[in-house]
Amino acid sequence: MNGNKVFIFGAGYSAQAFASQNREFGRFIGTTRSQGKFEALRQAGIEPLLFEGELTPEIEAACAETTHLVISIAPGAAGDPVLRTARDTLATRMPLLRWIGYLSTVGVYGDHGGAWVDEKAECRPVSDRSILRLQAEQDWQKLGRETGVPVAVLRLSGIYGPGRNAFVNLKDGTARRLIKPGQVFNRIHRDDIAGALRHLAQRDIGGIFNVTDDLPAPPQDVVSYAAALMKVQPPPETDFATAQLSPMARSFYGENKRVANAAIKATGYSFRFPDYRSAFDQMWASGNWDQGAARSPMKRS
Repeated sequence: MNGNKVFIFGAGYSAQAFASQNREFGRFIGTTRSQGKFEALRQAGIEPLLFEGELTPEIEAACAETTHLVISIAPGAAGDPVLRTARDTLATRMPLLRWIGYLSTVGVYGDHGGAWVDEKAECRPVSDRSILRLQAEQDWQKLGRETGVPVAVLRLSGIYGPGRNAFVNLKDGTARRLIKPGQVFNRIHRDDIAGALRHLAQRDIGGIFNVTDDLPAPPQDVVSYAAALMKVQPPPETDFATAQLSPMARSFYGENKRVANAAIKATGYSFRFPDYRSAFDQMWASGNWDQGAARSPMKRS
């Protein structure tokens, strides 16, 4: 193991994959809001610490030795919780810090009527959560300029992988095929988030990068593909206009865009799963599709 020390604020689904798949990269320390999740973090190769909105002496000590910082905590109404409580530490008491990675969302682009967007496209977020994300991106980039540390903003699309996918939804009866003509969503397998983090971190690359696969697609197509692999009947089609949905679920359908990923490819990164079909084929063949069953309601549009 080399001398890298990676500190992760918010060691959830994607961050745990980053650590578990890259243990040779260095020592991983990560936070959670619940001691009940400590064992899951340890299984992923992460030394767990509690972060409930305030820095502890243990977090301060770990930050002092950190070479790579990853932030995977959503901002709230009061802004980014890490910057709000740790900005002074980040700016003045992390002498070894070489790189910062901020996990954001393609939701910052808002609605583009199904058109292709890249990192130079206008950001016109619709939801409060995406407005807050864009502000947090800008705040982290500002900190990077002030400290001279490269900041990579990874704009993630809808996250899926083992334990969080259409196979699981079909098995537990929650899969739906909502039909809204022209609607597409962007997706990314958690292993490609892990891979992109490793790629950018080991090269200390900063900038804004869309981390999303090559195939924006209608959501009902993904359910149908998974059902075909499982050899089960897909759920019936439902008209989006008359479907019973929560306000948050309906809000995701208010944004329609195709997100391009050429920028991160230009750095030399190759996607392990360039589309949902290759990912679903692998998950079904390997049988790992239902590993780690706990799912989060958070989505990245």
